[in-house]
Amino acid sequence: MHARDIPNLITGLRILLVVPVAWLMIEQRYGEALLLFIIAGGSDALDGFLAKHFNWTSWLGGWLDPLADKLLLVTVFVILGLQSLIPLWLVIIAVLRDLIIFSGALIYRQLYRDIDPEPRLLSKLNTLAQILLAMMILVHAWLDWFSVTTVVTTVWTVAATIIASGLDYIAIWFKRARRAAMRH
Repeated sequence: MHARDIPNLITGLRILLVVPVAWLMIEQRYGEALLLFIIAGGSDALDGFLAKHFNWTSWLGGWLDPLADKLLLVTVFVILGLQSLIPLWLVIIAVLRDLIIFSGALIYRQLYRDIDPEPRLLSKLNTLAQILLAMMILVHAWLDWFSVTTVVTTVWTVAATIIASGLDYIAIWFKRARRAAMRH
């Protein structure tokens, strides 16, 4: 192992944290789940900092990092939805958005060329909104801190970022595909 592998190792550990976070949520141990969720988020910031600061970026890390983020967020969202802590329709549109983006990437790669995962600004905003909502709901389930109005407003805000981000990706895939088709 080399120093440049540290970000990918941290990402791998974040993937492993998904299981205990899920288990703690299923057991309704929301405080502990929140702590591990925050640790996972911190590990995301740490591996990103190390990769960029020391130029320890890699093709594998470019794919593993967003995969780890999505695995954690989707798992948390699905469990929160199944526990009726967030609306199931929100879980469905979040998962559908991710499936559309993934499918678009696969189709584009199949038809035109290799692609590098490059998150869009709206996608980063959406991810942040989803993380904040997940943390809010975990805190609310643990300590009952937030009003229903705050939770509902946040749910609708996250829904808006999911839809906007999904449409942004669809637009960019069509734009890239049109450009690629014109070159061939």
